[in-house]
Amino acid sequence: MVIVKIGGGKDINLKGIAADLKNIKDPVIVVLGANSLRDDIAKKMDYEKKVITSISGYDSVFSDTNTIDLMMMVYSGLRSKRFVELCQQNGVNAFGFSGLDGKMLVGKRNSGIRIREDGKTKIVRDFSGKPASINVEMFNYFLSNKIIPVVTVPLIDENNFAINSENDDVVTLLHSELKADKIIQLIEAPGLLIDKNDPSTLIKEMSSKEMIDFENKVDGRMKRKIHAINKLFEAGNTELIITDGRTDYPLTNAINKIGTIIK
Repeated sequence: MVIVKIGGGKDINLKGIAADLKNIKDPVIVVLGANSLRDDIAKKMDYEKKVITSISGYDSVFSDTNTIDLMMMVYSGLRSKRFVELCQQNGVNAFGFSGLDGKMLVGKRNSGIRIREDGKTKIVRDFSGKPASINVEMFNYFLSNKIIPVVTVPLIDENNFAINSENDDVVTLLHSELKADKIIQLIEAPGLLIDKNDPSTLIKEMSSKEMIDFENKVDGRMKRKIHAINKLFEAGNTELIITDGRTDYPLTNAINKIGTIIK
């Protein structure tokens, strides 16, 4: 089984990805991002997102009820349905849903996030959390019937409220529960770069052990993403390919090991 995580960047080639999905012969699950579209819609609605940084140095979007409404509209609405439309146009039978639907992804809401603000340590609580379980029976139903599940946030928490979560954590849970042989991450870069502004600094191959050291060299959202990759390998053995989602055949490139390979 293959898990494909599609980044939410503006230049990600969704048409190319949808067309390329038919070239993967193994069962596939798609985890779909929409960060750029979320920000565009938020701007049109005159809504300003708030990014908070935990005292351990990890950035996340503060998720109040307005943020959850926005995510329902953008992730599980516009982005999901347009991507499923592209899949169907290319002969790929896909089914889009959020973690809320059928309790496909159940999370545990954060008890509080410790942040530093105005020189003080504060605890803030919002509608965010970590994925904790999946509806294995339904995922297996889709896969056994050759239907590609297209998963988005929000998730549903233990009290049946919608919550935000990181797609990296969703991928880790799916891998833990379903044991993916391969995980493909499609981003707006050729792969992991030593210098984010210089494509020639592409890291072609790394071990999971080297990734632990790499986490200590980055910060901000990249630090969170590398941390999530390290958690991914704690969940079980797999092959992770991080490659450019802006190309014409991003999945074919990943299968041909173009990008960063982590084992």
